[in-house]
Amino acid sequence: MIDPSQEGTKPAERRSAPAASSINQHLIEIQRNREAWDRKPALRKAYGTFYRLIQAELARGSGLTVELGSGIGAIKEFISDCVTTDLFPNPWLDRTENAYRLSFANGAVTNLILFDVFHHLEFPGVALREFERVLPAGGRLILMEPGFGLLGRFIYQRFHHEPLGFDRAVPWDAPGGFDPDAQRYYAAQANAWRIFVRHEFQPDLAKWRLLAARRLAALSYVASGGFSGPSLYPDRFFGGMLVCDKVLGLFPSIFSTRLLVVLEKLS
Repeated sequence: MIDPSQEGTKPAERRSAPAASSINQHLIEIQRNREAWDRKPALRKAYGTFYRLIQAELARGSGLTVELGSGIGAIKEFISDCVTTDLFPNPWLDRTENAYRLSFANGAVTNLILFDVFHHLEFPGVALREFERVLPAGGRLILMEPGFGLLGRFIYQRFHHEPLGFDRAVPWDAPGGFDPDAQRYYAAQANAWRIFVRHEFQPDLAKWRLLAARRLAALSYVASGGFSGPSLYPDRFFGGMLVCDKVLGLFPSIFSTRLLVVLEKLS
C-alpha cells in the first residue's frame, strides 16, 4: 500500500557520515523509487497535483526556493528552479543539507519546502529555529505531511510501517549535548497534524504566522499505491479521481489523508 516516506531519506533519519551499509540501503531505496516513478504515470500525476499546490503557496522574493529531503528530486519537474537537497549526495541533487544545521546564509532562502520530512524531525523546535535563520521576514515554510481524517488514520495505521505518534509527547526541544550530525531514526507521522490542526499544545511559534493548514482527501495519491504498492486504478481514470478528491475534500474530518501547512516568518 502507500509508503510516502520512501520518496527519499529525510533529515534526522541518518547520520551525516553514515556507514557504508546505510548508504547502500539508501541507494537501493532511491533506485527502487526512481523505477516506480518511471513506470507509474498515476503516481507522477498525483505528485504533480501536490507540487502545484505547493507552487501556488510560494512567496515572491529574490532568495532561493529549497526543498529538504528531496529523494529522487522529482520536484524539479514541477518547480524547476528549486534547490534540491538531502543528507546523502546524489548526482541529481544540488547539495547535501542537514535540517538542524543548514549551510545557507541568514535570510538567503525565500521558500523552504519539506515533503514528508517534518514528521522525521525529532526536535521540531530546533529545526524551526534554524528555518527562521535562513528565511527573511515574509519567507515561507511549506510542509506536505500525512493527514488524519478517519480515512487517513485508518490507512496510515494499517498500511504504513512508521508510527503515528498520537500516543506520545512531541519532543519540541533537544536535550543538552544535542549533536545535529548524529541523529537516530525518528518518525511520528501525526506531529504536523497535532501541532497545526489539533493544536494539542502551544509550541514556540511566536515568529511564525500560520497561513494555511489544508486538509486534503488525496485519494488519487493513496490509490496510486505510492512508491511501494500497486496502483488501484488505471492512469486514464486519474481525472475522475481528482473529481472524487474534490467531493471527498468537503468532509475533511472523515476523508483527509494529506495535510498542506504554510507558515510565514514574521519580522
